[in-house]
Amino acid sequence: MNTIGTPLLWGSFTLIVVVMLMIDLFGQGKKKGGAMSFKQAAAWSFVWITLSLLFALGLWWYLKDTAGQQVADAQALAFITGYLIEKALAVDNVFVWLMIFSYFSVPVAIQRRVLVYGVLGAIVLRAVMIFTGSWLISEFSWILYVFGAFLLFTGIKMALVNEDDESNIGDKPLVKWIRSHIRMTDNMEGERFFTRRNGVLFATPLFLVLILVEISDVVFAVDSIPAIFAVTTDPFIVLTSNLFAILGLRAMYFLLVNVAERFSMLKYGLAVILVFIGIKMLIVDFYHIPIAISLGTVGGILAVTLGINGWVNYRNDRLEDDRQDNEKH
Repeated sequence: MNTIGTPLLWGSFTLIVVVMLMIDLFGQGKKKGGAMSFKQAAAWSFVWITLSLLFALGLWWYLKDTAGQQVADAQALAFITGYLIEKALAVDNVFVWLMIFSYFSVPVAIQRRVLVYGVLGAIVLRAVMIFTGSWLISEFSWILYVFGAFLLFTGIKMALVNEDDESNIGDKPLVKWIRSHIRMTDNMEGERFFTRRNGVLFATPLFLVLILVEISDVVFAVDSIPAIFAVTTDPFIVLTSNLFAILGLRAMYFLLVNVAERFSMLKYGLAVILVFIGIKMLIVDFYHIPIAISLGTVGGILAVTLGINGWVNYRNDRLEDDRQDNEKH
């Protein structure tokens, strides 16, 4: 596997991840049962985005001195593009977490522990899948076409799927199977995943929530990791951009938890991004879309989506105001 990763780069990245994980997951959020306020979530989201951009700048500076400006420009741009793609797809993952927590009526005060394990599980899972994917691509280059076709199908499916079909979590065969094979209490037991009753070990509903959160990580990793391989196959760039995007997921969750319903159009923008990336992978042997164009396209799709979303929210707010005025009269 060809990579720009050197022992210095890998060591620096690992140190940054470990230190920031200790701060983000264990050094804050202890008050109020771990619930993060909107202001705190916004501040931490800003910290994570700033840190990611600083890492891209440091990577560019290092490569400029060691490999030349052309390599530095290309790899730094690949990192930013991959980061933007993964960050956008991570938002959909956060909305699924919100749906899971809402369905099981998990109090905000005890969601922190599930989110901690969810982020840690996602980090380990992404690392394994990325190195596996890099090896597969280096050995079987045709697998890029498989990734491209899969992303194209996923994007179309995301745009067409009915939201109501995804909301009935309790009716999913997996949930029913877990409940039928594990002794489980009917109610939450605080932050505990397991509890003993009369000497018998029982799982709590919070453990089922954790399983579903980890499964959602698997599902979104299957979508997002092939997407970033469309930008670069260098495992260092793929891993760093991917992990920087998901390290701030907990802050992103608390940032969006109260405004999720205001992003009804987001899934369509993400669907278009996946279709674009899928097409890019399928035509790679005929035409290579430059990274700069990919970055501009992804950023443009997100900007247009947010603009449309803002207009839809404004229209709905006006209709609601008119309805309330009519009721008063």
